[in-house]
Amino acid sequence: MLRRSDGATERRSDEGERAMPLPASLRRSVAPSLIFLMLLSYAILVIFPLFWLTYTSLKTDRDIFLHPFQLPRPDQLQWNNFSRAWVKGSFGRYFFNSVVLTVGTVAVTVFLSAMTAYALARFRFLGSRAIYFYFLAGLMIPLQLAIVPLFFEMRAMDLLNTRRGLFLAYLAFGFPFSIFVLTGFFKSLPSSLHESALLDGATEFQAFWHVMLPMARPGLITVAIFLFLGNWNEFFIAFICLSGKGSESVRTLPLGLANITIVSQYRSDWGMAFAGLVLMLLPTLAVYVLLQKHLTKGITAGAVKG
Repeated sequence: MLRRSDGATERRSDEGERAMPLPASLRRSVAPSLIFLMLLSYAILVIFPLFWLTYTSLKTDRDIFLHPFQLPRPDQLQWNNFSRAWVKGSFGRYFFNSVVLTVGTVAVTVFLSAMTAYALARFRFLGSRAIYFYFLAGLMIPLQLAIVPLFFEMRAMDLLNTRRGLFLAYLAFGFPFSIFVLTGFFKSLPSSLHESALLDGATEFQAFWHVMLPMARPGLITVAIFLFLGNWNEFFIAFICLSGKGSESVRTLPLGLANITIVSQYRSDWGMAFAGLVLMLLPTLAVYVLLQKHLTKGITAGAVKG
């Protein structure tokens, strides 16, 4: 009995030792290491495709297919891929069209949606909620469902294969998202500043332009970034609106990249295509790096009501 009792005691003590939790100091040292490894793995997954795209744009077509993951030697770098993409592939013209359309649509969309969202957020009038939900309905309609009536409407208005037609299409599709974000942002701003401006003799437009709009800058920048990225990389609407004859001079970058691979005697020029992708990627990276802090502020600012 004593022996069994001692054995049971020993087994219980062994189980207790095995069940002991890790010391707090060990947990504090392990948790940051695991978080660092997870973030490092995610960074590699994001950075490696960009790195691979960059050094692939400096290869010949033969090296791209025979040695897809091998770094090119310094004396074999094909810098002429970029010049051929810009000149031979008409990339300069496509780049200009994308800049004009993207900057123009982003500026007009942000300005008009800011005024609309401010009115919907600050004033209560008959039909205000109906108007707000009318704009939100635009977010619920799939693009593929709206593209057919959009095509026939633009053809009836003689807007196909024109910059102004694509401009109006981008404006219409970007408006619902902008109003949804900015309405919530204007609601989070303190109304006391608006009332103080009115008491000081400012008109409604002056209070909006000089007081409320500067306070909404993080939200405006956030919307502008999302609109810029969406319009800059957009292919489907541009393909529908600019697919007819005579549209070569107004094509955007995504359409131009689809055409770059067959500009040389109907033979795919992959070196030139990858170079075009790199040139197309640079503006988006520059915009994100320059406005990253504003994007973070704009996403979090609307969560706390002033």
